Amino acid sequence: MMSQRMQDAFNEQIKNEFYSSYIYLSMAAWLDHGNLPGMATWMRAQAQEEAVHAMKLFDHLLDRGAQPVLQPIPQPPVTFSGALEAFEQAHRHEQEVTRSINELYGLSLEERDFAGRVLLDWFISEQVEEEKTSGLVVEQLRMVGDDRLGLLLLDRELGQRKAGAGDGAAD
Repeated sequence: MMSQRMQDAFNEQIKNEFYSSYIYLSMAAWLDHGNLPGMATWMRAQAQEEAVHAMKLFDHLLDRGAQPVLQPIPQPPVTFSGALEAFEQAHRHEQEVTRSINELYGLSLEERDFAGRVLLDWFISEQVEEEKTSGLVVEQLRMVGDDRLGLLLLDRELGQRKAGAGDGAAD
């Protein structure tokens, strides 16, 4: 049986994952409005992936007889100074998600919640990929700098991302 402390922590992480989806949708809207449809596509795919992550946690609670309790989601930022700032915020956000997953993992060890720990193993591996990917885009945007052609080429490349890639749905 899952302790109330673990249930509360999982519910908090569900909120965090849905907020992640929300922030990426906000970034997608801003990028699309700024005529960077490829980057917007990348952010939309990321938003979908984060919603899948939230549902993995949601289903885990249900599978274990616990009650998911949805919490209010804060409003994400809606404007950015440029694509670089949007992706820098995305990267910092992923680092914050990693921190919260690590705290949840530590709690699962403390509470001897081994079933939760097994699920969180997947999330820890996923966060390594999330930070790597968002960090790479940040570095590429820094390399592009003020080169508008480079920005357009990167936009086109990022637009090739397919929704559902890396969402762990098959796991």
